[in-house]
Amino acid sequence: MKTLLKIVGAFVACVIVLLAVLRVTGFEPKDCPGNVPPTSWTCRTPGLWLNGDVVTTPVTDWSFTDAIPTIKVQTRDRLMLPHSINTFCVAHNGELYLTSVYQPGTPAYPKGRHWNQNVARDPHVRLKIADKLYDVMLVYVTDPEVRDAVIKKKALKYPKQVIAPRSYINLFHVVPSDGK
Repeated sequence: MKTLLKIVGAFVACVIVLLAVLRVTGFEPKDCPGNVPPTSWTCRTPGLWLNGDVVTTPVTDWSFTDAIPTIKVQTRDRLMLPHSINTFCVAHNGELYLTSVYQPGTPAYPKGRHWNQNVARDPHVRLKIADKLYDVMLVYVTDPEVRDAVIKKKALKYPKQVIAPRSYINLFHVVPSDGK
C-alpha cells in the first residue's frame, strides 16, 4: 500500500510541476499568418494559457480589430484546464463577434469543436488581441439580421476564406464579463 501511495504521490507531483511549467511558458497556439484559413497544423493545434497584459477598462469600440486577422480565445475545459485556439473576429457597429464555421455534415454548436463546447458550458473566456488580454463573455447569436450582417462583414474582411454552401456558422457576441 505504501508503494502505491508513493507512485500516486510522485505522479501527482509531476503533473503539478508540469502544469506550473506550462503556466509560466503559456504554451499558446502558434500564430497563423495572414487572413486566410489556417492550413498549417501548428497554428490549428490548441494551446493552454494565454500570456499578455490584462486590460481592465471596458472596451466601447472593437473596430480596432479590423486590422487584426486572427485572435486567440482561451476557454476552460471540463477539468477547468485552459484550452486556447486561434480564430477569426469581426467588428460590426463597434461590437466584436467571433465565428466558428462547420462544413456540411459536421456537428455544429454546441457539439463539434472543443472551444465551442467549452463556451456552451462556461461563456467566460479570455481573448488575446495583439499582446493584450481581455476577460469577456461570449453570447451565442441567434438573431438572423445580426447573423447576416456579421457574416457579410466577415466575407469582406476575409475574402480568401471559402465557405461551402450549407455550412453552418456559429456566431458569438463578445460582451463584458460579469466578473466571474
